[in-house]
Amino acid sequence: MKPAAFDYVRADSAEMACELLVKHGDEARILAGGQSLMAVLNMRLAQPELLVDISRSVSLSKIQVRDGQLEIGAAVTQAALEWRPTLAQELPLLPLVFPHISHFQIRNRGTVCGSVAHADPSAELPLCLLVLQGSVVLRRGQQERVLTADQFFTGMLSTARASDELLQAVRFPLAQTGQGFGFREYARRHGDYAVCAVAAVAHAQGLRVAVGGVADRPMVREWPLLEGSALDDALNEFAWALDARDDPQISAAARRHMVRRLGRQAVEQARTQS
Repeated sequence: MKPAAFDYVRADSAEMACELLVKHGDEARILAGGQSLMAVLNMRLAQPELLVDISRSVSLSKIQVRDGQLEIGAAVTQAALEWRPTLAQELPLLPLVFPHISHFQIRNRGTVCGSVAHADPSAELPLCLLVLQGSVVLRRGQQERVLTADQFFTGMLSTARASDELLQAVRFPLAQTGQGFGFREYARRHGDYAVCAVAAVAHAQGLRVAVGGVADRPMVREWPLLEGSALDDALNEFAWALDARDDPQISAAARRHMVRRLGRQAVEQARTQS
């Protein structure tokens, strides 16, 4: 199929993009990498009147450290972040995750913020933003509001962004001394969306574990330092709380088993690094 007819505007700045969103509201869509949007347009699941292309906006293509966080602009590709020389020191979880995100051709075009905005519950970057306690910067005109990842993701492909707001950037807190990170994922083929993915952060006070691909959005739990059967019990409770359902890919029971199995592996990996 081909998309319905639309107008196209290339926005060279965040200000221009915001003006167009305020003017057109629900009838406008932001185009950055287009790896999710173009498929939706081709299937005519969305039929906007206007596409606002921000891919060449210099102001939205920056990666910078600010106030103890790594801020990633809306036009930054996944590859640009993946190959950042200092990423392993700033956000050690992401080098573990990037090899699981689709294929390098997709990462060359797809943007970090685009994946977060699309809010697929099986996508890896929303999961990372949640487990690292990151945040999203939304802009309407000259006004900005910042939401935590937990506030931003509201359901299946659903977020708290209003139709006239630009997702201007995402912010990941920089890794702290004593933290360890782990990641495990199961997908039917390399590059497919995860059937189940688990990310873990270990620190002196306890554990933070997030699961994607099971519920309608990534979910997270905070626990004290757990060992042995106590960790198994916590992971089992988490697996049941996610309300997994049978689907053509896999049964709910198998997904719960993956949460328990992959969760322990991710926690053990995080502990070896902390």
